[in-house]
Amino acid sequence: MSALTKKISQVLSPWARRDPLETIQDEMEQLLSRMRLDWNGNSGNGLLAVPPIDIAENDSSLTVRVDVPGWKPEELDVEVSGDQLRISGQRSEEKEEKQQTWHCVERSHGSFSRVIRLPAAVKEGQITADCQDGVLTMTLPKLEASKSQKVKIQGPAKPR
Repeated sequence: MSALTKKISQVLSPWARRDPLETIQDEMEQLLSRMRLDWNGNSGNGLLAVPPIDIAENDSSLTVRVDVPGWKPEELDVEVSGDQLRISGQRSEEKEEKQQTWHCVERSHGSFSRVIRLPAAVKEGQITADCQDGVLTMTLPKLEASKSQKVKIQGPAKPR
């Protein structure tokens, strides 16, 4: 057995003897940890992942709900231009200058921006927004769509 083969065998032996369910659990924990880091902006780039959005429509309006847990209304910005809705947020990192040993840092800071194409034209001056319990809810009244009209098609005149 060569030195390289022996070294590879030593490195892989503990891994090969592990319980497969334990390996899957470790991989899932790593995946969930990466997802949490992406949402919380701790991936090192200072940007937050975009928050999830729901859009519903009825006859008179669109309702948009955005999950923004921990965000204050003054940290959020909403703009509507034509058929696009832009939602963004900016939050500074809170630091205490006391001598402390940190064991976990997961609270988010940074910024995000998301642009969504709206499924209907809206009355820009009548949009309302409310932020409660970590959910930003916007109501966007729709413009009245022009009603369809049946058009009678004329054909060639019949000979008499």
